[in-house]
Amino acid sequence: MIQIHRTRAVNAPRRLIAALIFLMALCAATFAGPELATAARPQPDTAQCAPGVDLFGFSDALNKRTFEGTNVGGLSGLTYDAGKDVYYGLVDNEGTTPARFYTLRLPTDGQKLGKPRILDVTTLKDENGQPFTGVNFDGEGIALTRDDELLISSETEPSIRRFSLDGELLEELPVPPKFLVAPKGQATSNQTFESLSLSPSGRSLFTAVEGPLAPDGSTADGENRIRILRYEDRGPGGFEPAEEFFYLTEPGQGVVEIVALSESELLVLERGFVLGEGNTVRIFRVSLAGAEDVSDEPSLAAPGPEPVEKELLVDLADCPPGDATTPGTQPNPLLDNYESLALGPRLPGGSSSLLLQSDDNFSAGQVTRVVALGVENGQLRMGR
Repeated sequence: MIQIHRTRAVNAPRRLIAALIFLMALCAATFAGPELATAARPQPDTAQCAPGVDLFGFSDALNKRTFEGTNVGGLSGLTYDAGKDVYYGLVDNEGTTPARFYTLRLPTDGQKLGKPRILDVTTLKDENGQPFTGVNFDGEGIALTRDDELLISSETEPSIRRFSLDGELLEELPVPPKFLVAPKGQATSNQTFESLSLSPSGRSLFTAVEGPLAPDGSTADGENRIRILRYEDRGPGGFEPAEEFFYLTEPGQGVVEIVALSESELLVLERGFVLGEGNTVRIFRVSLAGAEDVSDEPSLAAPGPEPVEKELLVDLADCPPGDATTPGTQPNPLLDNYESLALGPRLPGGSSSLLLQSDDNFSAGQVTRVVALGVENGQLRMGR
């Protein structure tokens, strides 16, 4: 779900300068006549967003679509099924309509992102075989297991449940009491398990609260003290909570997605919003190596444990916008409310594909957009 932060973006001056340059260039093209304006429009298939990170393409083909009687929107989670070369895109909540996920084809086998296609829609059902709805389910994170089952987080309670690919409920994972929404726990409504990712080995399942628990709070600069929760697969006993880690966001940002590269290496998607300015969307490399387990810490506020190490991989505002448009105000028209992040297949040339998907909140003022990034080998991990 989108969160409005009053804290201004930390790099607002740089973005203001970039916006002024963009407007000056636009005015120059407009008054130079049709030939110059036409000549300025072609965009390269790939363009650099950060060292070792290229924009491979974007598409709005899923925006405001309908499919088999459902409204396509609110896409808040994404996971890749390499065996079938498809993605599963999770819908968060839409009133009393059934909770669901879409099976998507997001082709990246050419020289740019191909046109996304919807192949199927699957309803998620409770233990009685009845559909979950937006009233009792707010799907946010999704991960595919080695057994071709789906782990899905809902931030309503919050919860993590295991489903078959047909949408049948198989199991509900235990959630430590502190992560429950107050007054049962210490979490804030709509600020809980927005993220979910399974490590390649299948042994570790990661999630995090989007916003801080009440005792953890924020720093004076607006940095949020976030708990990353690791579950461990204990065989017949299933996934059990194992460790918690202290992650510190940038000022005014929340954690909306995690991609587990290993048991100790993550990508974390931070997203924020400032009214009148737009979204901030950044991906960070994170190392848990040597990090302290803070499960028994009653508060992360100072003086407390040290946060895990992180490095900026890419700020999406630094990507060339190409011909992207936005229905709202954004520092870069490519930006929107991105909540999904997933590793896809290798791209031509050997780079890793990293897919982002925006949640339009079923709003006319936002867009459902898929962005593909190409990340050079080694750039995904810390210290590169």
